[in-house]
Amino acid sequence: MGGNFLCTKKQPGGRAFDCPQINIMKGKNQMEKFEYPVRTDEEGFYNVTRQVRDAVRKSGVQDGVCVIYSPHTTAGITINENADPNVVKDMLFGLKKTFPDRPEYRHMEGNTTAHLKASFMGSSATVLIENGGLVLGTWQGIYFCEFDGPRNRRFYVKVLGSVPQGEARFC
Repeated sequence: MGGNFLCTKKQPGGRAFDCPQINIMKGKNQMEKFEYPVRTDEEGFYNVTRQVRDAVRKSGVQDGVCVIYSPHTTAGITINENADPNVVKDMLFGLKKTFPDRPEYRHMEGNTTAHLKASFMGSSATVLIENGGLVLGTWQGIYFCEFDGPRNRRFYVKVLGSVPQGEARFC
């Protein structure tokens, strides 16, 4: 399934040549949305990789993409290293240095830096799905980024792709 093979075809005039044979899954297209709550204590990165994997598993999609989305203006989504917790600490330190609180900011809620960080980080990430699993690098994790906590938040995972129903071969 999903592999390439060689088959022989004949050109006009009878000459044979090898061509790639593509073995693809036939299936129905699937699109499903999942919502997950996140309780944040403070500014930080919250690893949500497990919840995203859960959404992909529940969807049954074997080949496709998933979009992870935050509907908040002071929170974001990113993909980064999940093996060394110091990476997250360094990223938060770098964001504080890049976007310091400034008396010139005019937003009346006083959380302009949270809006800046969320815009810089982005509100979504897209991950490929192959063989029913996320295509992430060895050290990658998916993070919900809180810049204005503590809060009760939520994020969405939309899974799009094909659910297998058989196999077709084309040459």
